[in-house]
Amino acid sequence: MQEILAKLEAKRAAARLGGGERRIAAQHSKGKLAARERIDVLLDEGSFEEWDMFVEHRCIDFGMDAQKVPGDGVVIGHGTINGRLVFVFSQDFTVFGGSLSEAHAEKICKVMDQAMKVGAPVIGLNDSGGARIQEGVASLGGYAEVFQRNVLASGVVPQISLIMGPCAGGAVYSPAMTDFIFMVKDSSYMFVTGPDVVKTVTHEVVTAEELGGAVTHSHKSGVADMAFENDIETLLQTRRLFDFLPLSNREQPPVRPTPDPANREEMSLDTLIPANPNKPYDMKELILKVVDEGDFFELQPDYAKNIITGFGRMQGATVGFVANQPMVLAGCLDIQSSIKAARFVRFCDAFNIPIVTFVDVPGFLPGTAQEYGGIIKHGAKLLFAYAEATVPKVTVITRKAYGGAYDVMASKHLRGDVNYAWPSAEIAVMGPKGAVEIIFRQDIGDQAKIEARTEEYRQKFANPFVAASRGYIDDIIRPHGTRRRLCKALAMLKNKNLQNPWKKHDNLPL
Repeated sequence: MQEILAKLEAKRAAARLGGGERRIAAQHSKGKLAARERIDVLLDEGSFEEWDMFVEHRCIDFGMDAQKVPGDGVVIGHGTINGRLVFVFSQDFTVFGGSLSEAHAEKICKVMDQAMKVGAPVIGLNDSGGARIQEGVASLGGYAEVFQRNVLASGVVPQISLIMGPCAGGAVYSPAMTDFIFMVKDSSYMFVTGPDVVKTVTHEVVTAEELGGAVTHSHKSGVADMAFENDIETLLQTRRLFDFLPLSNREQPPVRPTPDPANREEMSLDTLIPANPNKPYDMKELILKVVDEGDFFELQPDYAKNIITGFGRMQGATVGFVANQPMVLAGCLDIQSSIKAARFVRFCDAFNIPIVTFVDVPGFLPGTAQEYGGIIKHGAKLLFAYAEATVPKVTVITRKAYGGAYDVMASKHLRGDVNYAWPSAEIAVMGPKGAVEIIFRQDIGDQAKIEARTEEYRQKFANPFVAASRGYIDDIIRPHGTRRRLCKALAMLKNKNLQNPWKKHDNLPL
């Protein structure tokens, strides 16, 4: 028995070394951790249970039968983050460049299948050169098997992708179908075709970083949610995000005890809205002042900045926040912000996370670029997401809510459960000046008349009282009491039960 145990330990030691000390040192020299080191940082100490440590590829072509490494370039298993179950796979760049073989794909599929059975999130640490060329179509089939699981797991368990190295070709589509993507600056990239192919086909000269680096995808394309400075920060922020999420669609979001009282009042909010209706203010200040202990995890902070999305807690329970940002494009909705918010709302709805919406929106961004880009369809995605959502929805209109954008932003008409307005709220088809210039077009030359009509319109419609008189606003609240009112509304809605009509699936306006 001792001989067998010694042989087992030797095999384990060989598997843990991956591609060998020299290649691990090369990873370290680039500022990157090795596959198992990443898992050690991500998971609670001593919690990782590894599977399939001894799996090897089955390829015999091109001399591959002489090159076999236990584990075949990916480490899989399960562990805990702050005591809660999670499944992980971590690609090992030191073994065949982390390239995906048939056996490698089978290992990833195994943890995804198990995660769906038991109801726990999957976190994928991607660091791979792509499909293993020596295996040909078998490796392509392996990718498709992983894609299929991504689709089946969507809306069942949260899926998080960490891009910690190269991710090219077909490899990018698995992360693209997951719920959140984090990247590492200067050491990770994602693209469908690399710089060399781009140069050959389109004659564009572009670096890998410019084409698909972390800054590109977190600022320009919106493919990535966040970009961090190094592996350690990325892994620690993933732990923080994980703490906000339920384990599956069968569970409620986690509740963390908080010393922050639900009835806390924030007097500074009474002066948040400037007297000048055209002057911006920072909506993030409002969010930070109402959430528990000022703890807000913003998603996609550098993309479509005219809308804010992220997670906070109210009375210890996770809540999703969507808010127009008057500091950028006056808070207008455009193509990018509509898509960003729609995807976030749909995630919250899939995983039983209540949604709080702060509204200050003058409308949809006008212009040919928006119309030619399909703002009608893209804006409809956000409308569709809010209308479809059955989780608790609480809305606060702080200042402007004009036109169709008022409807889209979780209005009472889209089954908003509790809709509040601050006294500064203006709910109308459009701003007073624009409205008067249309209604009283014949008086445009007479400045005094136009000003009088504008003031008349402002008094009649540019306030929350008309909407409140129709029941579209449940109450007009004092800004300093916003946290207290939100906490009460969410507590009341805790056991909300609303079902959409049966359907195979909807047809989202893609």
